[in-house]
Amino acid sequence: MKYALLLTVTAFSLAGADSAMIERGKAEEKRTCMGGCHGVRIIRTQRLSRLNWERELDKMVGWGTVIKDREALLEYLAATQGDDKPQPKPEISGNGSK
Repeated sequence: MKYALLLTVTAFSLAGADSAMIERGKAEEKRTCMGGCHGVRIIRTQRLSRLNWERELDKMVGWGTVIKDREALLEYLAATQGDDKPQPKPEISGNGSK
């Protein structure tokens, strides 16, 4: 019983640290990726592994992007847009077209 409680407390502690990293990554995405280069759709439709997200970030840096919090951005992209996540439903406009 004590062991299960310790695991639960540890899991919540790690989740708090991860959620802080995710929030930092989300802010970095907004600043870096959507600050004039990409719309949200191109990022949200990608489903890449962590390694492939890392390669994408390398490519963007090679094209001149400045990433201030790379680890947080990578963590955020892998956690929210990873290859293990389902594809988002297509957005439909008010008139029913895509």
